[in-house]
Amino acid sequence: MHPAPSVIFFTVFSGLGFGLLTFLGLGYPGVTGFTAFVFFAIAFICAVGGLISSTFHLGHPERALKAFTQWRSSWLSREGWCAVIALLVMALYGAGLVFFDARWTLLGLIGSVFSLLTVFTTSMIYTQLKTVPRWHSPLTPVMFLSCAIAGGALMSGQVTWATFLLAIAGIVQVILWVVGDGAFAKSGTTLASATGLGPRGDVRAFEPPHTGTNYLLREFTFEVGRKHSLKLRVVAIVLMAVLPVLLLVMPFSHGGAALAVLSHIAGLLAARWLFFAEAEHVVGLYYGKR
Repeated sequence: MHPAPSVIFFTVFSGLGFGLLTFLGLGYPGVTGFTAFVFFAIAFICAVGGLISSTFHLGHPERALKAFTQWRSSWLSREGWCAVIALLVMALYGAGLVFFDARWTLLGLIGSVFSLLTVFTTSMIYTQLKTVPRWHSPLTPVMFLSCAIAGGALMSGQVTWATFLLAIAGIVQVILWVVGDGAFAKSGTTLASATGLGPRGDVRAFEPPHTGTNYLLREFTFEVGRKHSLKLRVVAIVLMAVLPVLLLVMPFSHGGAALAVLSHIAGLLAARWLFFAEAEHVVGLYYGKR
């Protein structure tokens, strides 16, 4: 699929923001006053900034509020509700830490739960799509959650946890790539099954449906070369997990910690670009792209 910058920014930074809010809600780091304000400001900027950027990919952003009415059937709507609840609860919890030097533990736990639920509902928007076999896997939400939790641990300064969780996130990402490479073939979807003409014999495309481009070709038949994909995977996993872990196991320094955060974000952006670029939508069968 076409890797739209707004969706990449959204999934990366909202995940980091809600991951950080998860740790803040659990009391890590145990900060109050102005220091707490800085941590909450970073978390809200990432989370809210990511959510806002997601509307840039909509044909009619002004209709985004209507999504809240479809919570019974839409993961996008559930994501919206979970995000609003998480942000409101964490804003109240953060106010207690910043202005009253008070830690309202139950409120923090509720905020942490809804922060993780927000990341989970985001992942389910993609996981539910049977038309994209690479995404239609339990590994997709595991990847989203592991990256959010690892990023949250890193940004909250929990070095020991971050080292362990970054390694897990990296392993999950690699497994998702390996399993995803064979997902389309394993799904059994072909031009014959897509058209329903399989019982009549071999099915092949006689000519393209039309001579010009269209929305489906622009959005759903993007292809990335295998050679470029492999190189970018190596870059992504090194920046996302390997380099940050190496920096964290070295004697602690604020410069090294900042570099670990920046490296992790850069690696996440590369990995998330691949998440969209390598997603083979079955509609490509009609255009001879699969």
